[in-house]
Amino acid sequence: MRLGVIDVGSNTVHLLVVDAHPGASPVPYESERSLLRLMRYIDSSGAITAEGVTKIVTAIDDAVKKAHEIGVDDLIVTATSAIREATNGAEVLAMVHAQTGVNPQVLSGEDEARITMLAVRRWFGWSAGEILLFDIGGGSFEIAQGSDEYPDVQVSLPLGAGRATVQFIPDDPPGHPAVSALRKHARSEFTRVRDELFADRPTPQRVVGTSKTIRSLGRLVGGTDNPITGEKAPINYQDLKEWEPFLREMPSNVREYLPGVTPERGYQLMAGTVLLRTAMKVFGVQSLTVSPWALREGIVLRYIDQLDGRGADPLTLDDQS
Repeated sequence: MRLGVIDVGSNTVHLLVVDAHPGASPVPYESERSLLRLMRYIDSSGAITAEGVTKIVTAIDDAVKKAHEIGVDDLIVTATSAIREATNGAEVLAMVHAQTGVNPQVLSGEDEARITMLAVRRWFGWSAGEILLFDIGGGSFEIAQGSDEYPDVQVSLPLGAGRATVQFIPDDPPGHPAVSALRKHARSEFTRVRDELFADRPTPQRVVGTSKTIRSLGRLVGGTDNPITGEKAPINYQDLKEWEPFLREMPSNVREYLPGVTPERGYQLMAGTVLLRTAMKVFGVQSLTVSPWALREGIVLRYIDQLDGRGADPLTLDDQS
């Protein structure tokens, strides 16, 4: 069957269409995204502005029309931190439904971490053992760890690359004091959750990073994919440390021309670098593996499991079209 997933994130609305069948790997058919940068449209009360709401509704409407034009058998629409945390999130969702006919399912940060871990486990397999996962979104940073398909512990922090850019380093380029303030805040948050939630976990056998920001950093500091296997180059802590001063001095319209960096990611790449390097430092990680699969693929896998009668996880992703 042909399945469509529309992921309403803080940075983009992303439509992924795959051919999905129980027992088989989902095969990508179409992938399109619309740029949002919703963190720029949050007012002082925490509400999404009228301009931001218009961008959301228009982008989702376009994605829904494209999915139906392709001819999907089922359509799943999910929303993450930007709408989840907006004070007018319920009103935005009502407007989306009135305009597009779909009801986005708002995922919690813990849902995001769990579903992403499922995708990572399926990609790397059981031989990967205990996995520590870092996922940098536009609005939140998820950390999870475990040895199964779903993590034993997970947490979601309001430390996404887009949010951190707006809140801590809005100047372009940001300057050293602002970057230092972001690093200090991130170190405090990562240290707190490490000590409170992850202190009793065994040493991970593999550390994995997901999200477009991390994939961009992997391409930038690690190099191209393996030409034979397609495996992505790892991200080493020392490489991030060496790249950071150069990125700090670059304006965003220069960063977007770097290898692996797209225009919608250039403006938040500096924050993403600081956040990832700080997380690696706090958790004692010298190198991490970049996963091609993340949240959207996890949603597809959950759906396939339900088709196959394997969907025991409480998260339900029903037909919303």
